[in-house]
Amino acid sequence: MFVNNADGIFFTASYLYICPKFEWNMIYITRRETFNAAHRLFREDWTDDKNTQVFGKCANPNWHGHNYTLYVTVKGELNPETGFLFDLKELSAIIRERIISKVDHRNLNVDVDFMKGRMASTEVLAMDELEDSIRIGGATLHCVKIAETENNFVEYFG
Repeated sequence: MFVNNADGIFFTASYLYICPKFEWNMIYITRRETFNAAHRLFREDWTDDKNTQVFGKCANPNWHGHNYTLYVTVKGELNPETGFLFDLKELSAIIRERIISKVDHRNLNVDVDFMKGRMASTEVLAMDELEDSIRIGGATLHCVKIAETENNFVEYFG
């Protein structure tokens, strides 16, 4: 059984899905890419003790790293000539050029220009630079999802 409504809530016999900002007459495609990066969560104006109290082991002065998984979802209308919303090979190339090349095997706090002087959280990464980096003719950015670990991820619907 499948039920849907304009609120973006639908379910089958086994699952309930809630899709924020879901538009029923749109095509959505998602490309997955991966990157590895180090970072440290800390505030320079706080003591080491306070940073550790707030950020735990993520405040380690010697950094720590993650194997991130990035999901970029774009939406739009189907191109009747190609049957595509957007060529996924081209979407992959755009993501790799504009994002992955800047963050892969880098220290987010030190090596990544757009993160300098900012909290190097996954939330900040998803909300700011990624939204500005994904501008694609014929498609609109719908969602950026970054999985920091298998249990922790951020989704941003800009």
